[in-house]
Amino acid sequence: MRILVADDEPEMTRVLEALLTREHFSVDVVHDGQDALHYGLAQNYDCLVLDIMMPKMDGIEVLRALRAENVSTPVLLLTAKSQVEDRIAGLNSGADDYLPKPFHNGEFLARVRALTRRGQAYTPSVLTCGNIALDCSTFELRCGASSLRLGSKEFQMLELLLRRKGRCISTEEFMERIWGYDSEAEINVVWAYISYLRRKLEAVGANVHILARRGQGYLLEEGA
Repeated sequence: MRILVADDEPEMTRVLEALLTREHFSVDVVHDGQDALHYGLAQNYDCLVLDIMMPKMDGIEVLRALRAENVSTPVLLLTAKSQVEDRIAGLNSGADDYLPKPFHNGEFLARVRALTRRGQAYTPSVLTCGNIALDCSTFELRCGASSLRLGSKEFQMLELLLRRKGRCISTEEFMERIWGYDSEAEINVVWAYISYLRRKLEAVGANVHILARRGQGYLLEEGA
């Protein structure tokens, strides 16, 4: 899943990026409201984390502009302000949740996870297809008695494939959602990670295969 973090405090963004990356989220970071609006309009995120006090545009202005454009991505507002009036202003502007600074890292992660589930059909923390299971809390791929822990990019790609079982995901979407717009990675990195995943699926004895469809992308298919 992909998260946008917008905050003008470099130390804060480093901490939040590290927390989210450790939990295998893909993270983009911006430091002012104009960039936050530009990135948010792409509607390629599962959650937006916006600080209220930012240069160029504050978080509430960004939020109002996004909602005016019918961007429905869940938004968590962060701010040093903790007065009730500020919370009301943020929620009335279309925020889904509000977290005043300072906050506990565990609570931040729990709120982000809750927002990424909002508006979607309930999906369990263990995703299955055929004889495999992907544990989203431990990042383990399991098949019978065999298991192995996936790397961050491998986990994110397999999670996306499992959540969209039977549907193609294009190379371009993998690049945008996992490596991000500003990545210097070449597009063939997607093929490389698909190859890694295929080998790991084979290693655990999976009866699930990653198929490639010319001009469409990749999808999971259960086989014998």
